[in-house]
Amino acid sequence: MSEKTNEKKFTGENILEIKDLVVHYETDDGCVQAVNGLSFSIGRERTLGLVGETGAGKTTTALSILNLVPSPPGVIKSGSIVLDGEDVLQMSEKELEQMRGNDVAMIFQDPMTALNPVITVGEQIAESIMLHEHVSQKEAMERAKEMLKLVGIAESRAYEYPHQFSGGMKQRVVIAIALTCQPNLLIADEPTTALDVTIQAQVLDLMQDLIRRNHMSMLLITHDLGVVAEVCNDVAVMYAGRIVEIGSTDEVFNATAHPYTEGLFGSLPNLKDQGEELEPIRGMMPDPMHLPEGCAFAPRCPYATEACSASVPYLRPMGGTHFVACHAYDRENFRLRRNQNG
Repeated sequence: MSEKTNEKKFTGENILEIKDLVVHYETDDGCVQAVNGLSFSIGRERTLGLVGETGAGKTTTALSILNLVPSPPGVIKSGSIVLDGEDVLQMSEKELEQMRGNDVAMIFQDPMTALNPVITVGEQIAESIMLHEHVSQKEAMERAKEMLKLVGIAESRAYEYPHQFSGGMKQRVVIAIALTCQPNLLIADEPTTALDVTIQAQVLDLMQDLIRRNHMSMLLITHDLGVVAEVCNDVAVMYAGRIVEIGSTDEVFNATAHPYTEGLFGSLPNLKDQGEELEPIRGMMPDPMHLPEGCAFAPRCPYATEACSASVPYLRPMGGTHFVACHAYDRENFRLRRNQNG
């Protein structure tokens, strides 16, 4: 793969810093509170896994980073998204066009709909190259063939259309498009959801290899805690538009602190205890048009008290890089009693 001649290197400790982000969808039926005071950062050459149930606001967060929240009805109400010292939300349209695909690229959730069905896959990859780099169409197509080869697809297939590819190969094409300009930050929104287990493992291995080779950072959005354990350095657990627990993968997995994170792990099958029943989280995600007062997880939480409904908990330190937003840790001996019960 050719080296970028106009590459912009990130020099700060963090490649991305999001602070107090609020995103709403204002519809005729009411206001959908998708993201509610979200804050997190991604370190250089690190992978952060963003996990949570459907409706938690994960995809809206990803779209916000690229300033692609559909408007209307989407409105970024407040907050900042700082990329290499520059606030994405203050960028001009021209600056955004230069940033998208070049500095930050996104692998969208569904490879079946992410590709244009009437344009060859080679042309779709070459289009991204020509948009960001001053090269001829012929040179861009040669680069496109290189990218296909890099993701394990024969160069000759550059002249074929998306319908001629399997689901796994379409996902590889989408990855090739995202990585063609060697972005510094890759956003992968459920990149393996539509794939079978074997192809999923191949795609994850491919992404990890390319990320290491190009010294990239990644935001991986997923429901799969197993994928997080395998791929991510850090993990952020999201619920009702807020981060409820964040830290290194080891910290969150080995010293789980938030009742919601605890519930996610309790919903997973355990190969060592195959006779035990799963313990799913009771209840449903709250309606984002009518979020409860205080902690949004309180109606489903086995440890909730009246205090949990009074105010929104803030992220408090648990040691190292581990933080949790839970009022229960204000109560004396809560952690000791919970560990004894667990």
